[in-house]
Amino acid sequence: MKRKIAAITTSRSDYAHLRWLLHDLARHPQVDLSVIALGPHLSPEFGHTAKQIAQDQKAITSIECLLSSDTDVGMAKSLGLATLGLADAMGRIRPDIMLLIADRYEMLAPAAVALTLRIPIAHIEGGETTAGAIDDAVRNAITKMSHLHFACTKAAKQRVIAMGEQPWRVTYSGSVSIDNLRRSKLLSRTQLEKKLGISLDQQTVLALYHPVTLMKDTVQEATELSAALEKTKEQIFFVYPNADAGSRELIHMTEEFVTRRHNSKLFINLDHTTYLSLLKNVDLLIGNSSSGVIESTSIGIPALNIGIRQRGREHAGNVLDVPATREAISKAIRTALSADFKQTSKRLKNPYGDGHACRIITKVLTATPLENLLFKS
Repeated sequence: MKRKIAAITTSRSDYAHLRWLLHDLARHPQVDLSVIALGPHLSPEFGHTAKQIAQDQKAITSIECLLSSDTDVGMAKSLGLATLGLADAMGRIRPDIMLLIADRYEMLAPAAVALTLRIPIAHIEGGETTAGAIDDAVRNAITKMSHLHFACTKAAKQRVIAMGEQPWRVTYSGSVSIDNLRRSKLLSRTQLEKKLGISLDQQTVLALYHPVTLMKDTVQEATELSAALEKTKEQIFFVYPNADAGSRELIHMTEEFVTRRHNSKLFINLDHTTYLSLLKNVDLLIGNSSSGVIESTSIGIPALNIGIRQRGREHAGNVLDVPATREAISKAIRTALSADFKQTSKRLKNPYGDGHACRIITKVLTATPLENLLFKS
C-alpha cells in the first residue's frame, strides 16, 4: 500500500519552499500525497495563492481560517479556526505522516490536531534560532511534538538532539529553499522586466520586511527602515509582508512610501520563480525575511538583516546584522553596495546546504518504518 502523506502549507513562503519536495513526493510510486492549504492562501488580499497550489497539485484541500484582522487577538482566533477545520480534514484523510515546515504560528494547529489523532509528524527546519519572533517558540514546540526531523544546518541538527530527540530521528538535509534555486528555471533579466513592467538599468534594492511578532508595536522597527530608505537614491522594490498582526499597517506605510517615491514599486505577490529571478537581478536585499539569510548567499548578493526578528539565525558573510535605527541602516546600505562587499558576497559556502534536500527528505519519509514511530524515548 502507498504511504499517505499530508503536507500543510499556510503561506506563500512555506509553499515556495515546499514546492519541489511536493513535486517529488507526488511522483513517488510509494506515496499518496495530500496538500492542505489554509490561512493567507485563501485570502484575496494576500494574492489568493491557493490558486497556484491548485495548478501544481492534484489533491488539495483548502481550509478557510484567516480573520480579516490586524491584531494579535485575530491571530489567536485564526489559530482556533484552523484547528477546527483541520480536525475534520485530518480525521477524514488519516495520513500515515503529516509534513510540516518552519515556524509560522498557524503550524501549531496541524501539530496539535496530529498529536490528538495519533498521526506522526515530520518537521522541516527545526533547531534554528529566531529570537525576535514568536516563531522561535512555535518552532521549538513543534520539534517536541514531531517524530522525524529535517535540519537545514549541522548546528540545527545538534540543537534538536540537545532538546532530547533521538539521533536516529534527526537528519541533516539542508534547506529545501536551495533546491528551488538549483532546480527552478529562472527568468532572464529581459523576461523579468517585461513580466513585472520594470527596468533594472539602475542600482536596485529589494525590501522584504515582516511585522516583529514579539514586540508590542510589531511595526516599530519599520519606521526606522522607512526613514533610512527615504535617504537612498537607489530604485526600491517592496514585496507584501506576512499576514501577521500589524501587516496591514505595514502595507499602508509602504503604499504611502511608494506614492511619495517615484523610483519605487510594491508587489502584492510574486510566485517564487519570479521572486528568485528578481532577487538574482537586484543589488541588495534588505529586511527581516529568512530569504535574506538563506537564498541570498546562494545567489551571491549582499543582504541586510534588520532588527531582532531573525536574531540568532546562522548566515554567511554576505549578510550584515543591523540594528533597527535609521543611522545604522543607512551606513550598512552604503557598505553593502560598495564594490568590495558585493565582490566578497559572491561564491560563499552556504551553511544551508547545496540544493539536494528534497532527495534526502523523500528517502527518509518513504523508508522509515511506521511501526512504533509515535513512541519516543
